[in-house]
Amino acid sequence: MTLKHLNVTIIGAGIGGLAAALVLQRRGAQVTVLEQTEAVSEVGAGLQITPNGMAVLTALELSDALAWSSQRAKAVVLRRHGDGSAVLRLDLDQYAADLRYYFVHRADLIKILADAAREAGVQVRLLQKVERVDTGPNPVVHLANGAQCGGDLVIGADGLHSQARRALNETSQPFFTGQVAWRAIVPNHGKLPAEVQVFMGPGQHLVAYPLRDGSMVNLVAAQERRAWAEEGWHLPDDPENLRRAFAGFGGEAHHLLSQVQDCALWGLFRHPVAKHWHKGAVALLGDAAHPTLPFMAQGGNLALEDAWLLGEALEAQPEDIPAALAGYQLQRRDRAVRVVDAASRNAWKYHLRAPLSWPAHQVLKLGGRLAPQRMVAQFDWIYRHDVTRQA
Repeated sequence: MTLKHLNVTIIGAGIGGLAAALVLQRRGAQVTVLEQTEAVSEVGAGLQITPNGMAVLTALELSDALAWSSQRAKAVVLRRHGDGSAVLRLDLDQYAADLRYYFVHRADLIKILADAAREAGVQVRLLQKVERVDTGPNPVVHLANGAQCGGDLVIGADGLHSQARRALNETSQPFFTGQVAWRAIVPNHGKLPAEVQVFMGPGQHLVAYPLRDGSMVNLVAAQERRAWAEEGWHLPDDPENLRRAFAGFGGEAHHLLSQVQDCALWGLFRHPVAKHWHKGAVALLGDAAHPTLPFMAQGGNLALEDAWLLGEALEAQPEDIPAALAGYQLQRRDRAVRVVDAASRNAWKYHLRAPLSWPAHQVLKLGGRLAPQRMVAQFDWIYRHDVTRQA
């Protein structure tokens, strides 16, 4: 209980904000979370919890709750877009048997974290829209309703358009990557197994995996295009636009797309990792510090890592918050940059066009046949990273 005299305000009740609240409250801090919406919830999205994120949930004693409400991934299968035939199957059960990958509905993970945070004593205040943050040893959060709050520490877990990030860093303009993505959830009529299915096409790909009890499938469809699209997770689009864009996809991919009744479209923008993650007694975590493209499924997992190591840094130097925050950034920033860069580079592998696609797929097949363990282990530096065991 080394943080028992610390009063903390966290902006944002997403994965990172709630995880940080739980980490700090359990260490003795008094934590208040400010959320601008009318309820702590998330709708219509799936995500993957990889072993590095699972390590944090295990340390928080939430792994069983997650496992009960999600699907454990057995494999990753890369397929041709036209007929759905398999190019490469990465068998996680066989070649990463000691690791656990899960498919979870974002709303379920948010509920697990929120329930645990409230049970620990975290105060969650809804309808609290933040206008700006003043930094310094006594930070102040200015709310849209005219009220002010603060504490010994303010943490910005307020996502892409973070007011806390704006207070710590010069404004930087993200650039459009030339890619857009749709997301949707459809019924699992085809009884898709607990595997990631990646349908690879020229300039586009579709990812599908089951959620909850296997009765639904999460879809993320990415496409290269010049037409700019607005950035944001909740912008509705006509499902017919999605189907037209992926008209060349056959087999199971075509069946899944035919089931879409509601979908969202967003432009994929590359944001720089924040140069400054702290100033005075204000800190950043999650997307506020390091927004990432979705091609390594690491947004939520990195936020969980941030939350744990922020708590460790503060516990190590509870009487010197600026020094603790400096140590937190030192531990986290290089890894965040490396993961964000890996995500930015990953999509092109699924988007190869003729004549490159056929030989590339043959190389993948050969690698899967001759060195399956090596193929599975190529991103061990991400997935086997366990922040809960760091010194």
